[in-house]
Amino acid sequence: MNSIGLDKKKSEKLAAKLNELLADYMLFYQNTRGLHWNIKGDKFFELHIKFEELYTNLFQKIDEVAERVLTLGVTPLHTFEDYIKTSTIKSGKNISKAKEAVQLVLDSFQTLLIKQRSLLSMSADANDEGTNALMSDYIREQEKLVWMYSSYLK
Repeated sequence: MNSIGLDKKKSEKLAAKLNELLADYMLFYQNTRGLHWNIKGDKFFELHIKFEELYTNLFQKIDEVAERVLTLGVTPLHTFEDYIKTSTIKSGKNISKAKEAVQLVLDSFQTLLIKQRSLLSMSADANDEGTNALMSDYIREQEKLVWMYSSYLK
């Protein structure tokens, strides 16, 4: 057992998957900062604000995921080299068009949702209610955001 009463091996596997999620969140965060800074065109004002809301929300989640990794007894990834190597979300460079920017956001959410659902299953198996609740909250919130951003593209 680890310090919070969970199976140590299962907690280490969960923490490894959480570190992968952390890397994805970091790339998504940086991408949304770039989208916020570089968006152009007639949708500038609305998307500039939406991307700021999004990166502010992602920043909070980055901290929560890293702290959950620590709670499980593992060191969170914390270098850009690790994030780039580990993340399945890729850098979105020099994106300034609205539709391309929103599609990048939707693609990133899809990646996160798939990983978070996997973590939800793993955390249930490990009897890890803390990770389970975190993933469940993220999934519910992000599914609504996917609906909203998808509606923008239609």
